[in-house]
This record gives sequence, structure tokens and C-alpha cells, in this order.
Amino acid sequence: MKRAVNLIASLLVTVAFMWWAFRDTDVSTQIASLKAANYTWILPYCVCLTLVHIFRTLRWGSLLSGMERVPFRKLNEASGIGFMMLLVLPFRLGEFARPFLIAQRSSIRRSAAMTSVVLERIVDGLFVAAMFRVLLFFVPTETPEVRYVKLGAWLMFAVFGGGLMFLLLGLWQQERTVRLVRATVGRFSPGIADKVADIVDTFVGAMRQLPDRKHVALFFLYTVAYWGVNGLGMALLARAFDCSGAAPGMACEAMNLSLFQSYIVMCVLVVGSMIPAAPGMMGTFQAATKVGLGLFMPAAMVNAHGLAYANVLWMCQTVQQITFGLILLSISHMSFRELAGKMKKDDDTGVTRSSAA
Repeated sequence: MKRAVNLIASLLVTVAFMWWAFRDTDVSTQIASLKAANYTWILPYCVCLTLVHIFRTLRWGSLLSGMERVPFRKLNEASGIGFMMLLVLPFRLGEFARPFLIAQRSSIRRSAAMTSVVLERIVDGLFVAAMFRVLLFFVPTETPEVRYVKLGAWLMFAVFGGGLMFLLLGLWQQERTVRLVRATVGRFSPGIADKVADIVDTFVGAMRQLPDRKHVALFFLYTVAYWGVNGLGMALLARAFDCSGAAPGMACEAMNLSLFQSYIVMCVLVVGSMIPAAPGMMGTFQAATKVGLGLFMPAAMVNAHGLAYANVLWMCQTVQQITFGLILLSISHMSFRELAGKMKKDDDTGVTRSSAA
């Protein structure tokens, strides 16, 4: 029942955002834009997506190195399958897949691996929020859209900065933080309070096993490379809609997206990904891309080439992550259903143990 409710809620979010994104366009406009595209630019974009996957994997390995140096093959399997699960499961429930998978392939405890994923998300959120605010200083016009986007950047700072401050408080005053959680959250949901308290305890233990300075530096270097290549790839794919693929005599107005603009669109996409949605972030992905492109382009261009670009962008990312995940799942001699079943069984066991404790 709980899964059905989650799925229905996520689908409603997707439907609402899809309606908003496509309410001012029509099918013929989208088809014309897609026909005029030059799809040879998908190849360099897929190369960028592959580099993004490698950087994300190596970055996670650097963070885990304080607990264990995991070989790249095992790390890659856990990362690729985990990223696929993150994409196909609603409400970002796939975040639990990577810790589960790496715990099967190493001596690292699942809870400690989960802490590394939380740290990754906090660093990403703060990094993108900082980059977002810096880039927006160079946007010349102060339109209502720009003000809303700036609000989104501050929201990211508040969410991820607040999360970091809470965990640092737990590191400094562990017992007081746990008591505070039980005294506040515990009044409304003792189960959630127990989970948050467990996260604090695990975080403190994981922080005592941080990697050495070299691997910390590599972690931040891979973070910069990961986001840098991500924005570059988005700029490259946008060239597919410069009308170079249009048939002779076909009326077509080129869409131009500079590297600077692509990074801003990427940041808006990250803000949009914070909204819980259906598997694959469908709907929120297109809506966020539309908002980002709308900062630089007229509405007619956004509703034509812009949304066609958003759909191709979404499709490339989705196909790449699912393909990598399925290949690595096959190499691991495991099916999707088997993995999901093991994760559920492990979660149920964990809940039982917590209740018994």
C-alpha cells in the first residue's frame, strides 16, 4: 500500500509538471524541432556523460578510501547499478542502492557508505548553489524569472547548508544532538527520530574515518571535473538545434546556448531535481530546463527548440544510466527484481533489529 501511494503521488507530480512545461506548445512544433535537429552532436554528449560517470565513481572511491580502498571494478559496479536505481525508483529511493551494493562488495558497513552518499549530496548542493549565485551575478537583466531562480539558489544553500551544520553539530555534540532529535522529531514520529539519531551516530563514526588529505583533494577535484564536464556536455548537445540538420528550404530559427548559459541551465536543473517526482525525474526535468532556458531566450524559442532539447537531453541521460546499469547488473549476475528484493529484505531486517533494540 505504501509503495502504491508513493508511486501515485510521484506520477501526479510528473503529470503536473509535464502539463506546465508543455502547456504553451503543440505536437507539430515539437516534431518540427526534432526533425530539424542534427543528432551527430549526441555522440560527443555521450562521451561527456561517460566521463561524468567515471568522475562520479572515482570521487566516491576517494571518499570511501578512509574506510577501505575499493578496486575500481567493484566501485564501478556499485556506482553504475546504483545510479540506475536512483533514476528508476521514485522519490530518490535509489540513493540507498549504492551503499547496499558497496557493502556487498567490501567490508564497508552499509550505514557508513550511506553517510558518504549524504556527504556527496551536501557537497554537491553547496558547490552548485555557490556556482549558481556567482553565475547569476553576470546575468544582466533582473526579471521576475531571475528573481525566482535566485530564490532557488538560496533555497539550496539553506537546505544543504542546514544539513551540513546539523551533522557538524552532531560531530561536536553527539549526545546532545541525539537528545534534541528525540525531543523534537520523536514527539511526532519516533520511528523517524530513531533513523535520524542513527544517521547522526553513523556520521560521527564515518567522520573519524575520513580519507587522507590527498584523497580529500581528489574528491574535490573530481567534483569540479564532474560538474564542469556536465555543463560542457549540455552546451555541446544544444548545438544539435542550430538548424544545421534542417531540410533545405525548411524554415528554422537556430537555438544558441553558450557555455555560460548551459551552466546556469544545469544549476536550475539541479534545483528542479530536488522536487520529488516519478522515476526518471520526468516532468520536473523538462520544467526545470524550460525555466533555465527562459532566462535567455524568448518564449517561442523555448517552447519549440528549447523543449525539444530538454527531451533529447533527458533521453540521453536516461538511456545512458539505464544502459550502464543493466550491463553492470548482468556482469554481477543479478536481476533488477532480485536486487530490489534483497534491498527490501535488508531494510525489513534493519527495521526489525531497530525495533528489537
